[in-house]
Parts: sequence; structure tokens; C-alpha cells
Amino acid sequence: MKRVLIITYYWPPSGGAGVQRWLKFVKYLRRFGWEPVIYTPENPEFPETDNSLAKDVPQNLEIIKYPIWEPYDTYKKLLGQKKEDKINAAFLSEKKKNSILENFSVWIRGNFFIPDARKFWIRPSVKFLLAYLRQNPVEAVISTGPPHSMHLIAMNLSEHLKLPWLADFRDPWTNIDFYKDLKLTRRADALHKKLEKMVLSRADVVTVISRSMAEDCNTLWPRNYDVITNGYDPQDTDHSHPAEMDKKFSIAHIGTLVATRNPEPLWIALQELIAEIPGFAADLEIKLVGKVDYKVMEAIDQHTLASFVRKIDYMPHDQVVKCQQQSRVLLLIINNTPNAKMILTGKFFEYLAARRPILCLGPPEGDAAAILKETNAGLLAGFGDAGTMKDHIRSLYNDYVSGRPGSGSSNIEPYSRLELTRKLSVLLDGMIA
Repeated sequence: MKRVLIITYYWPPSGGAGVQRWLKFVKYLRRFGWEPVIYTPENPEFPETDNSLAKDVPQNLEIIKYPIWEPYDTYKKLLGQKKEDKINAAFLSEKKKNSILENFSVWIRGNFFIPDARKFWIRPSVKFLLAYLRQNPVEAVISTGPPHSMHLIAMNLSEHLKLPWLADFRDPWTNIDFYKDLKLTRRADALHKKLEKMVLSRADVVTVISRSMAEDCNTLWPRNYDVITNGYDPQDTDHSHPAEMDKKFSIAHIGTLVATRNPEPLWIALQELIAEIPGFAADLEIKLVGKVDYKVMEAIDQHTLASFVRKIDYMPHDQVVKCQQQSRVLLLIINNTPNAKMILTGKFFEYLAARRPILCLGPPEGDAAAILKETNAGLLAGFGDAGTMKDHIRSLYNDYVSGRPGSGSSNIEPYSRLELTRKLSVLLDGMIA
């Protein structure tokens, strides 16, 4: 077995989207001749805890943990939060906050914690890992971000020990949708971009999650970028014992609903269909599984849809898979931001594996739209297109009333976690050849 060190902030029992990608790679890497070694914080700030993910951690996996200091206790005090409160990603706010304090805290975050609040883990991690790796050699090192501090740890190790290095970007760095909300000074913006280019130029291999993201990165630093999308794990979805379908016409969104994902055309379409179709109101259920921004809840209230909403703050991953299979329609919302074309969320591929009709709100020319068409998995309406959204829901509802199961995805095998890990192993083999 060739050994590879994987530097990741998110690892079980952490829940949420950030942990899934590399947990699944690690699950299957041994099949392709690579023995993973995990390096992760001993005391991180988890977005959620999900003990159901422990089943995917391979037996006898070496997991190295080292303490991290993060400024979140001070941040929480500044905003009047409790110590046990979770830090939400992507500026999600479940309640209205003091705008002056919030703006000040964002300014501090963007200009003093570069590339992110985990920057204080870089130097001690490099020192610790240099000593470890001299006694326990590996053939390659991998970093996955965000947080992008992980890349800076790997970059130092690679340079000191001449180790081949793969940098994996689950999200963009300076082109992430909320980058312009960080209230950066000119100096801070320049430093972010300098560090980003250092990573993009010095890594032996850079992997990204979509074709458009690769094209975008190429404008920042021209080079080859390897696309390995997120995916689904066939072992998570047992179609030999199908889940019992919801009795109601359920439209389910799984995951965080930030303000930039507020599906205004959906709320307009549902409000009109309730008025137009007899029985639609009695059948409708809107399932929101995950944290929801208060602006989204305000929009739901404005369209008098609150009574149709069943909100579940968090659901362990094994239950999420079951919920996806039970739902009549799976709602995929692409952030209405300048980088919308490149967004391919992890849950999209689990939606494909659930083989339930997908209703997508996003750019028709985006990567998600292309895969939706390629797999014949569902219907798409563009941002602001309430008319098309209404037609799609009417069609899906007619299928529900008629007892037809609705469309299911096909040709999804290239997006299985096993196949994606094979692609990763080819890249790793190439780095050490």
C-alpha cells in the first residue's frame, strides 16, 4: 500500500456537507492501492454532529489529531451568542442580528483572519507533521478546502519534504459566492489572491468539483485542472427495499437554505397553484431539512405558505437518504450568485441516486443543468422564471394524482463514489510515477 496524508478540517463526528467528499474517498481508497492517513483537528468547531457517518470510516484507519485554537469564542461573545451555539457557514442567519455588530464581525473576519479563522493551526501543524512524516513517511499529501488554511499546511510540507501534493477545492476561494460580502480592504483582497495563486501554481495536481469551476480557476492561474465531481455512494441507497412514499405531494429540500438560495419563483408558483387547483392545498407539503435563513422564512410567510412547511433543523445522513427516497419531488436550488454556473452541490448526486424527480431552480447553461439533462433526472426553471416553475410543478402534481411515479434518473454510474475514487487514484499514481 502507498501511503497518502489527507489534511482535512472536517471529519466524523462532524456532520454537514464538508465531511462527505473525503470520507467517501477514504472509504474506497484501499481498493486502489492507497492507504489513507487522516490529519484533522482534535477540537474543531463542527457545524453539526452526525454519528451515523462513523460506519464509513475504514477499520484500522490511522487518524492523527492535533489541537486547534480558533477565535470563535470571542466572535460569539461579540454577537451575544452562547458558547454552545454553532457557527453557520455562508452568512446564514436564522434570526435577525444587530447589523452594526454583524458588519463589524464580518470586517474583522475578512481582514484579519486570512485565509480563514483556522490560520492559527498552520504553523503548529507544519511543525508537528514534519516530525511525524520523518518517522512515518508517505508517498503524497492531499489538502482539501475550504477552509483553505489546509492548503497552506500541505504547501509547506510539500516544499520541506519534496512531497507530491494534490490540492482539492470543494468550493472556490476568491470566487466563492460570499467573497464580496467579506468587506475586504484592498490589502486583504490582494493577500487572499496572492495565497490562492500560490496554491494553484505550486500544487502538483489541483482537483475541482465542476467543469465551469475548472474554467474559472484557469482565469486565475492557467494550468490543467482535474474535475472530480461530488457523488453518491451505492451502499447508502438500497433500492431492493424501497422506502414507502410520502402520502402527500411532498417537495423536499435537503441542506442549508441561505438567502441566495431563496426560491422566489417556487413560492409564487405554489401560491398560485393553491388558488387554481382544487385539492392541491390539501395534498401539498414542503419539507425543509436543514438550517434555513430567516429571509427565506420571511418569503414563505409573505406568500402565505407557512402552514404547508415541515421544518427539520438537522437529520443524520442515514435518515436523509431515506427522506430523499420517500419524497415525491426533490428540490435543488442553485445559489443566485455570479458563480452559479459552477455550483454542483453534494446533495445533487444523492438526489440522483434516490431516483426521485428533481425540480431545479438555476441557470440553464450551468453544470447542474447539464447533468440534469444527461441523466434525465428532472426539470429546471431559470432564476426569476415563475411561469416555467409553475408548469413543472403542475406536471409533477398530475403524475402524483395519476399514481405515476414520475421520472427517475439514469446513467448515473460515473458519479458513484467508487468510480470517482478510481479517478482520484489515477491522479495519485501519476504524481508519484
